[in-house]
Amino acid sequence: MSNVPPVSEITQLQIDCVERWHNEPIANPYEGFQQLVCRQHEFNYRLWHEEDVARSPEADDERIAGVKRSIDKLNQQRNDMIEKIDDAITLLLAEGGVGDTSSLPINTETAGSAIDRLSIMSLRLYHYAEQRDRADADDEHRAKVAARVDLCQVQHADLSHSLQTLIDDLFAGRKQHKTYRQMKMYNDPSLNPEIYGSKK
Repeated sequence: MSNVPPVSEITQLQIDCVERWHNEPIANPYEGFQQLVCRQHEFNYRLWHEEDVARSPEADDERIAGVKRSIDKLNQQRNDMIEKIDDAITLLLAEGGVGDTSSLPINTETAGSAIDRLSIMSLRLYHYAEQRDRADADDEHRAKVAARVDLCQVQHADLSHSLQTLIDDLFAGRKQHKTYRQMKMYNDPSLNPEIYGSKK
């Protein structure tokens, strides 16, 4: 029996948070696994809006440089949280008595990575709906965006189903689970030549 909530609850959390955070201060009222999901989702939310700023034609070089540093930090935190979600699943599998699965098939992406993709999809759906419903949009714009919303909803449903299948397989001992360390190089002062080279 899995202690990971159903994927439908995870995706609803993400959808609800996107809506709420656009109208209220960012908060994380959840506990346990959902708290990790919400925290990971927050970094995607912040990233989305920082990237909007970076693409603004009104942003000067100083503003873009500041935003770029913020994006790098947020992206590192986002990836760290993917790992923490997968680590949490490892613990839950052990607590659930799932034995050695090292000889079993492994998915092309982890559950944490799929949760990250669903987080981004919830942001995309929210902002596409916002664009579709703009008061100044013409019919052609609305039709184009509505078609994209429909496609995103299909992709969201497909990924949700695939993730639920993966989680079910993991806790039934039919698939192997691993946490894949992201090992980002750009934020490591010992690995990025532009950082360590500047100290010479």
